[in-house]
Amino acid sequence: MPQTILTDHVRRFARYNRWANRRVYEACAQLSSEDYHAPRPSFFGSIHATLNHLLVGDSIWFGRFTGNVPTHMTRLDMILHETLAELRAARQAKDEEIIAFADSLDAAKLSDTFSYANMAGQRFTDPLFPPLMHVFNHQTHHRGQVHGLLSHAGASPPSLDMIYFMREPA
Repeated sequence: MPQTILTDHVRRFARYNRWANRRVYEACAQLSSEDYHAPRPSFFGSIHATLNHLLVGDSIWFGRFTGNVPTHMTRLDMILHETLAELRAARQAKDEEIIAFADSLDAAKLSDTFSYANMAGQRFTDPLFPPLMHVFNHQTHHRGQVHGLLSHAGASPPSLDMIYFMREPA
């Protein structure tokens, strides 16, 4: 696959991620605080906890990619922000960081390896592209969980299909 297609693909996913997150957070804002924070049958136990997990995961992975891992993030189930408003602001900032990172990549950087330690302290060296795609897949996976939880909360979950994002005017 030509390298320009790969860099375009990464940039598209970064922008899709921001678009999908905005839609999810808009839907969450329609819920009462009680419904938004309510315990729900899911891996992280609530909409709020799942969205916090996504921010933790993105922060850790993009920290690994840039060599600036946040050391205060010691668990994947951490609650970084207690309110939807605080979490939403942090999410928006992270999404802009992700886009800036994606825009900084070229073919050589996508092929380069990077070294990191996982949360258990195991060391790995990987080419950048597959873990980067893992992060985008991880985001989609957990946004899908939130989408289902929104349905259970009585909200109208938004369409998150990437094809809709691609068809929207720029």
